[in-house]
Amino acid sequence: MSKKNKLSKFSENKTFPHFFEPKLYYNKTEDFKLKSKWNSTFFKNDNPISLELGCGKGEYSVNLARMNADVNCVGIDIKGARMWRGARDAMDDNLKNIAFVRTRVEFTPLCFDKNEIDEIWITFPDPQLGPKKRVKKRLTSSRFLSYYQSFLKDNACVNLKTDDTTLYNYTKSVLNLNNLEVLIDTDNLYESEYYVGILKVKTHYEEMWNNENRNIKYLKFRLPSNLKLLEPDL
Repeated sequence: MSKKNKLSKFSENKTFPHFFEPKLYYNKTEDFKLKSKWNSTFFKNDNPISLELGCGKGEYSVNLARMNADVNCVGIDIKGARMWRGARDAMDDNLKNIAFVRTRVEFTPLCFDKNEIDEIWITFPDPQLGPKKRVKKRLTSSRFLSYYQSFLKDNACVNLKTDDTTLYNYTKSVLNLNNLEVLIDTDNLYESEYYVGILKVKTHYEEMWNNENRNIKYLKFRLPSNLKLLEPDL
């Protein structure tokens, strides 16, 4: 993507009423203005909120919003040029139950209040392979799950869809160690009974891995809000 094209998308993002770029920093703890007010101020209803982390082009957020008018959807990512696609599609479809927030996943506790989010989707995240120190950056590590606990409702569901065997097995280790309730576990989604509805939506990266004939894995589990989470010894 050319620099000119990126700048054009960044500029258009600023015109979308459902696109937010809060200025959050590691050395400051100011909350985003919509924290605790998503339903009352932005969506203006009491519908459940589904959060997509690392939403990329927003395929899941947009399709979830299209398929479920009674669910509010928020896509989170740091790549503004990618997010433009989802924000543009939502605008073209006149979807009122969706928003996008350009920020790091680490800052989500500054964007959402306790019990404000009903479900999380993590679709094809970076598996953070390589040095052991990168493990803590995995979006299903105990570190990140503890972030989600600060705003998820008790025992809310977390969904992971991935092509990566290492991330899939690692996540299962986290779930087993912490005795988290697993609702769905399949290492070949397309051949399972679960390949229906929203799970049939394919992201940009999923299409790429399909071309390489990789099996798609899917995990759905519950996350208690008060459980102190442990990290597997790798």
